[in-house]
Amino acid sequence: MAPGAHQPVTSMQESLATPALSATSRSFISIQDPSSTTDQALSPGPQLSKPSVPPPVKSRGLNSGAGARRLRRIIAEDAEWSLAIVPPLTELCIQNIVKNFQNNPILTQLLPEHQQKVLNDLSPDLPLAVTANLIHDESYWRRCCLHRWPVCHVDSHGGSWKCMFFERHLENLLKHFIPGTTDPAVILDLLPLCRNYVRRIRVDQFLPPVHLPPTPRREDQSDSGSEGVTEEPTRDHYQLNDLVAGLSQLEELDLVYRVKDCGMNFEWNLFLFTYRDCHSLAAAIKACHTLKIFRLTRSKVDDDKARILIRSLLDHPALEELDLSHNLIGDRGVRAAAKLLSHSRLRVLNLANNQVRAPGAQSLAHALAHNTSLLSLNLRLNCIEDEGGQALAHALQTNKCLTTLHLGGNELSEPTATLLSQVLSVNTTLTSINLSCNHIGLDGGKQLLDGMSDNKTLLEFDLRLSDVAQESEYLIGQALCANREAARQRGLNASHFMSPLTAKGPENLSR
Repeated sequence: MAPGAHQPVTSMQESLATPALSATSRSFISIQDPSSTTDQALSPGPQLSKPSVPPPVKSRGLNSGAGARRLRRIIAEDAEWSLAIVPPLTELCIQNIVKNFQNNPILTQLLPEHQQKVLNDLSPDLPLAVTANLIHDESYWRRCCLHRWPVCHVDSHGGSWKCMFFERHLENLLKHFIPGTTDPAVILDLLPLCRNYVRRIRVDQFLPPVHLPPTPRREDQSDSGSEGVTEEPTRDHYQLNDLVAGLSQLEELDLVYRVKDCGMNFEWNLFLFTYRDCHSLAAAIKACHTLKIFRLTRSKVDDDKARILIRSLLDHPALEELDLSHNLIGDRGVRAAAKLLSHSRLRVLNLANNQVRAPGAQSLAHALAHNTSLLSLNLRLNCIEDEGGQALAHALQTNKCLTTLHLGGNELSEPTATLLSQVLSVNTTLTSINLSCNHIGLDGGKQLLDGMSDNKTLLEFDLRLSDVAQESEYLIGQALCANREAARQRGLNASHFMSPLTAKGPENLSR
């Protein structure tokens, strides 16, 4: 064949190679940075490239302006394109589990590391019916608490975020429950979910029922006496029987029957603890055998209601602290409390700011003389006077367990101080006494100073605003400092003697 016969074939190969090269250059241009490519297309001078990166191959016959327009058009058509790597299948499954957790909760079947990833992504607004008995991770409940309440003190809830969430959630429901309006199922339906996590309930308000104003009578109505009699509206609050009976771990109950932030709607009836409330509460605390602390303060509890409550606490198997402070309890109610000291293992009794007089203090003194469990007695802001104070001082001469006594603001004077000075000489268990805001006087202060000279255990003695001479108060303070230093040294010596045994351990004692 003639040499010229191969020329058409060569030109045909070149023409076929040119579109391929153009396609290659277009695919390369489509992944370049838009700004740099545009600058290359618009700049009149020659373009310099880095030595490590070869310059793009330009197709022959391709207009630079048309290439820039084509490049901008390609990027605009693929705005969602990115270099992100496709997530692993594990991550996609976890995202799907989190998305559908409310309808299909899957957690315990996963590996521990996958469980943690699911818990980290779950919403804190999931229904409690889904999360209560399934999720025990503290980090999740911590997020739930911080999402709902800006201030959280987990230490006051036993250090458990889950307990804190359920306790505060239940308290919030009780605070805003309106009898006759709110459905009781709102609280009772929560019991199966929180019964194992609520150990403390603190409610500082109970709302009364809502009563609409009576409709005005028409002019044609009769004015007979029978029609003029109106029934007194009930003021009973939420009854705690069913709730307390369903909480198997409840240990502390702190209640205040009042309404907060009532504003211009203030009425004395908003601060009323009714007899029905009292009987219901008495039945609830009697049936709760795990209850250790019971507080009912600022609720206008009088003698009759106090006796009803205390009667239900006689021979209680677990009660350790009773706080009925800031109420209207008089001597009859205190006699019931004195009986409780002989029929319980009570360790703390607080009757501050009530209406206790000398007869009530004498009843307590009689029980205190034979008691072996009470550690703290608070009678501040009452009016037991010297007759009651002397009775208590006589009881402390034989009592061997009480450590804290608060008699501030009780109209005490020198006769009580004289007997207390004798107590200080013989008593070895009292560590704190408060006689502030009384009328001890100069001679009474000297008597107490004489008693402190023989006392080595008292660590706190409050005599503020009690008319004691400055010199006596100063010397008593010096004696207290010496007692505290001696107690500190005893603690150091005890730890010193115990540390070698602890360091060796029982397995090394034979060596």
